[in-house]
Amino acid sequence: MIQTEFEFTLPKGYLDDEGNLHRKGVMRLARAMDEIVPLRDPRVKSNPAYATVIILSRVITRLGALDEVTPLIVERFFACDLNYLQKFYRQINELETDPTQANTTPESAPQLPT
Repeated sequence: MIQTEFEFTLPKGYLDDEGNLHRKGVMRLARAMDEIVPLRDPRVKSNPAYATVIILSRVITRLGALDEVTPLIVERFFACDLNYLQKFYRQINELETDPTQANTTPESAPQLPT
């Protein structure tokens, strides 16, 4: 069985309007639509970096005692937490290859025609 949800703990945590700190959460694996839908959003069209905010709000299924994680909440994350979540997202979705775990080295990998 494939694991589709992963627990995380934010380095600083999200501080809500009532002063509650939310650090523990769950992120699910991304689906194609999680990366496609933000491209239609006008906020992303005017600022492509905003796609990260929307994608994270779609794949974080739980954060502390919050009912939901919206783009507005992600906008209010501390920079170190946003950085942590971006790395965590890439790691669980296998978007970054660890060269020590790869089956081939760059020298032995097949070359694409130019």
